[in-house]
Amino acid sequence: EAHLYKMEKVIFEGKSEFQELLVFESAGHGKVAILNGYLQLTEKDEFAYQEMLTHLALCSIPNPKKVLLVGGGDGGILREISRHSSVEHIDICEMDTMIIDVYKQFFPDIAVGYKDPRVHVHIAEGIGFIKSVPQGTYDVIILDAFNSMGPSAKVLSKKSFLESVAKGLRAGGVMSAPADSLWRKGFVVADTIALCKKIFKGSVNYAWTTIPAYPSGAIGFMLCSTEGPEVNFKIPVNPLNPKKNGVAKGPTKFYNNEIHAAAFCLPSFAIKATDDDPNMF
Repeated sequence: EAHLYKMEKVIFEGKSEFQELLVFESAGHGKVAILNGYLQLTEKDEFAYQEMLTHLALCSIPNPKKVLLVGGGDGGILREISRHSSVEHIDICEMDTMIIDVYKQFFPDIAVGYKDPRVHVHIAEGIGFIKSVPQGTYDVIILDAFNSMGPSAKVLSKKSFLESVAKGLRAGGVMSAPADSLWRKGFVVADTIALCKKIFKGSVNYAWTTIPAYPSGAIGFMLCSTEGPEVNFKIPVNPLNPKKNGVAKGPTKFYNNEIHAAAFCLPSFAIKATDDDPNMF
């Protein structure tokens, strides 16, 4: 199984002390970024992932004020957070300055997120940064630096790491993290949900969306809240204002209220995998 992209020309090829990055112009997907040999994003569909990972969390709680993004060095999630006028402070922890510099140079419409004056950049390793976060600091923590939750997730499957994330959230605070596609071999949704329920003690939901560039054309998201004010992820209580787009150039291209609610609707085979527990989701 493979995705093929016709490469028109190489735009950037470099290696930092942490990783290798390749950027090329493709025939049908605009500029494409390959990180350590794995596709990171294409200009054609990056917004689907960035918007859903961000707004499924931020639109599910009223008046989020302080947000932490771990990873996301391309700036796209920062761009999406900027649409929320209630947010007063945005921290991003990214370990590799090369990623930030390359995206600012070659993907300005994505890296525009860095122009938000609420953004504070921390060049640091993500796991250590999260463990150092004082208890109850953030309303929302978005994880974009690790393998998607599922069979291959080494960090996100560790109880101690997720406990650090939960500790860093206020009561009723929310974590958003990528999760494996429902089509991924060996990925059992119920197992991932059960792991998160042991740690976050509030609401735990799996959502998904389509994105052509990713394997199977789909990706999942884990939305988890800590014990406190109840969070119903399926209902956006903090809808986007289409007249306030932050530093983004125009309204969202993928996310809307209807897509938000639909993202939590699962196919029958996934529901069956939860042993038909009506409370699982």
